[in-house]
Amino acid sequence: MAEVALEKDIQTQDRWSGGQPPMKASYGKLMMWYFLLSDAFTFAGFLISYGALRFSSPTWPDPDFVFSSAPFGIHHAPLIFVTFMTFVLIASSVTMVRAVLEGHQENKSGVVKYLLMTIVGGLIFLGSQAWEWTTLIAKEHVTIHTNPFGRHTEAGVYLEDEHGRPYPAGAERETFEAGDGYLIHKDHETGKWIKRLYRTESGEEKRLEFGPRAFGALFFFITGFHGFHVFTGVVILLIVLINSINGVYGARKNGYEMVEKVGLYWHFVDLVWVFVFLVFYLL
Repeated sequence: MAEVALEKDIQTQDRWSGGQPPMKASYGKLMMWYFLLSDAFTFAGFLISYGALRFSSPTWPDPDFVFSSAPFGIHHAPLIFVTFMTFVLIASSVTMVRAVLEGHQENKSGVVKYLLMTIVGGLIFLGSQAWEWTTLIAKEHVTIHTNPFGRHTEAGVYLEDEHGRPYPAGAERETFEAGDGYLIHKDHETGKWIKRLYRTESGEEKRLEFGPRAFGALFFFITGFHGFHVFTGVVILLIVLINSINGVYGARKNGYEMVEKVGLYWHFVDLVWVFVFLVFYLL
């Protein structure tokens, strides 16, 4: 009886000793996957809401017109700057892969090198996004409740120039086609919006109207939410970098698993940006 009881005790201990981790993933990585899955649902809800509002609106700002500026005085270069931002973020994902591979080989210097490159990429992206927001808010006057961008629903000719002043007699006037993008400017001296007067092909005189109000709120909220994820990732990467330099993870001899877990988060942030880029800048 004593031998049977001892055998049961051994079996009980083996049963609760943990054994193989589920799906060959550690507890930490499994919890990271759970978090990323829930975060994916959150982003999906935001983007679906954007799509529902965007396609239920009769007009919507043309991305090629809205995002046509870049630093150093570059204008009329559609999507050039956001393409640069996307390239930087994807490149940082590549350096993150290299950091994980170096960690698997217990190469401390390699981990530090590629983590630092990933952090620099994240900071460049955040700086670029800050410039884009500043341009839209300070120069184009886009807010969460006002959207100067829109599209014409009919063809016609402007009766006033881009400063809201009537064209001189005999001057060539700017024409437009239905669907062309337009921007209502704000006079910095008077603080008044400049809504240009135009005449339709039927001869009716009208003034420009603001674009859909939802555009600014959706753009700043969704891109800001993603930017917050990038900022959080940079902060975590800085902590992981410091710990790597101090040999915290090397002493564990687990292939720098913490670097791999942070890498999962960083790749997720990059993947989400691909969808944000698609719905805001391409559609």
